This record gives sequence, C-alpha cells and structure tokens, in this order.
Amino acid sequence: MADTLKFGKRKPSKLSRSNKDVQETKDNNNPIVHSNENKIEKLSIDSDSLFLGRIICEGYNSIVHEALYQNVPVAVKIIQRRVTPATSSDSKGNFHREVRMLTRVKHDNLVKFIGASVEPDMLIVTELMKGGSLQKYLYDMRPCCPNLQTSISFALDIAQVMECLHANGIIHRDLKPSNLLLTEDHKKIKLADFGLAREETVKDMMTTEVGTYQWMAPELYSIDPLHRGEKKHYDHKVDVFSFSIVLWELLTNSTPFKGMSGIQAAYAVVNNRRPSLDDLPPDLVPLLESCWAEDPASRPEFKEIIVTLSNLLESLQVTQNTSTHQQIFELGTESPGTRRLMDKSGDLEGRKSRSSSPKFLRCFDKCFSN
Repeated sequence: MADTLKFGKRKPSKLSRSNKDVQETKDNNNPIVHSNENKIEKLSIDSDSLFLGRIICEGYNSIVHEALYQNVPVAVKIIQRRVTPATSSDSKGNFHREVRMLTRVKHDNLVKFIGASVEPDMLIVTELMKGGSLQKYLYDMRPCCPNLQTSISFALDIAQVMECLHANGIIHRDLKPSNLLLTEDHKKIKLADFGLAREETVKDMMTTEVGTYQWMAPELYSIDPLHRGEKKHYDHKVDVFSFSIVLWELLTNSTPFKGMSGIQAAYAVVNNRRPSLDDLPPDLVPLLESCWAEDPASRPEFKEIIVTLSNLLESLQVTQNTSTHQQIFELGTESPGTRRLMDKSGDLEGRKSRSSSPKFLRCFDKCFSN
C-alpha cells in the first residue's frame, strides 16, 4: 500500500475560528453532545499516527480516504462540518449517533470499528475493505452475472448482518450496493456507513425520504406534502424492502428502475411497480415478492429470509456435488486422460496384476473391517 500511495499527515480542519467559537459555545450548553464527546474520548485515536491516502468515495457530507493508522491500512470517513452553528450541530449529532451504532454492534458481516476523533476533524476509522464495493464488483462484471451460488451467498451475508442490527433495535435506512463492501478475496460482504442509521423505538417518529430513491420503501414517501424534515412513523421493514432490490441486482446485475430519475423511481414504487421478475430462478421469486410487498407487515423478518436463503444455498451445493461426482464416474475409458494412463501402464499390467491384486484386496478388507 505504501508503495502505491503517498501518505501525508491529516490536515487541520478549515473551520474558521469565529464559527468554531460559536459552535463550541452552543455545544457546551448541550449536555447530550457533551456527554457523547466524553464517550468518544475513550474511543479516540492517536491522530499523529494517522496518514491519509487516496479518496475512496465522496458523499453529501463526508469523504472516505484510504489511510494508514499505526502502519495498518484503514478507511477514514471525514465528516464535513457545516458553516452555520445549526447545521454544524446537526452534523455533530449525526456523527455521535453513527459512532454509537458502530460501537454497539459487532458482527462478522459488519465493518470493524477502530476508533473516532472529534477534533480537529470529526472522523471515523474502520477496517479497510480491499475488495471494494458490491456496486463496483457488479459493474465490472457486466454484462455477466455472478453465479447463483455466489449471489445467494452474498445475500445471506447481508441478511445475517441486517438481522443482527434489527435484533439490536437499529434501522440502517440506506442499504444499497455502494454501502456493501467486499473482502479482498471477494468471498464475503460487510455492511458499512451508518450515517443514516437510527435506533428504532415504538413512539419515536423519524424523518421521511431518507436513503437513495431506487432502494427506498414506499412508506418512506408521502403522498400528502410534508415540510422539509417533517417526521412520520415507520419501522425496520424499510430495510427488508431495500434488501429485495439488492437481491434483485445480485441475480440480474441490472440497474433497478433503469432510465428513471430518482423522483420517477419513487413514483413507480409508490404506485406498486417493481423490477421485472422475468428469467429469475423460480425458487427466489416468492422471496422477492414478499420482501418488496407494499404493506410492510407482509414483508418477512430477516431471520425468516436467512432460513430461506440457507436452504436454497444448501440445495445448490448438494446439486453441485452430485453433478461433480457424476462427471467423475462418466469419464470412462474414452476420456483422453484415462486412455493415456491405461496405455502407459499397459506394459506393467501383466507383471503387477498378480502381486498387487491380493495387496489391494487386503487393504480393501482392512478398511471395511474397522
């Protein structure tokens, strides 16, 4: 990594002193923010040991860098501060919430949290996923698709980590291929980016129209106009809908609602239009239809999805093993490799047949007598 990237020490925040002073005054009057900062201090990283490399991706309010921390490759998400005290306070609250989520839950299919820092920049350090995003993996593979076993295996990874989040009362709200990262060997998927994640409670209302249009559940949209930031009640089943679109992408390697703008995709979803099920494996069609059902109550829980996917994956593996065994036994004497081996050993057959047959039979009897 150090051979290909020129690392430099992290630059200080560009936030002006006057704005920072206003912000600190506001935050000092907020006991919740102050309490969260005390907690983050315990998770704080040594910024002198952090060196930034290339930009991996950029979002609306953050930039993710490849980096080195204590000579270990990591990913660093830097939260962009806003210029006004109000928006800066919102960014800080979201940052504390994201750190809290990452420290609450541990799972094999969740990116490993390493540490965080508040000053001079708000940043989150996690393990570096060298396999890149699922979005890039699928794009690079086009027009081909992953084989069915790989697609189901990846879907199972996603379902397992989502079940863990929901069991801990967390809604991700932004499940999509760009937030799903692969290990370097492309064998496992891990979930990343908790910037929009929220803790689910029975009474709390949550902001609508969060996430990315093509993966958002219909209940996140409102037919009746809402003021910006206005809230309504919905639950963790929004993640199940998003999962169904990701599963469809894994099976087809196509863009959901292709050719539509975000608003057009939202309109299609609200009007109960879904991606095409043509040419998909029949065993997976009922799962997709139930996961993207219009009524959230009709969608399955992730623990049910895990059972379905596990059974399908097991069935595929059994079929594959059976097929492999059949191919071995069907080679016969007409196989070129088999014929060469027979020709090569033909001159020795007469000499060895008598001596080796009893030895073989003795081994055979010994194996079955144990």
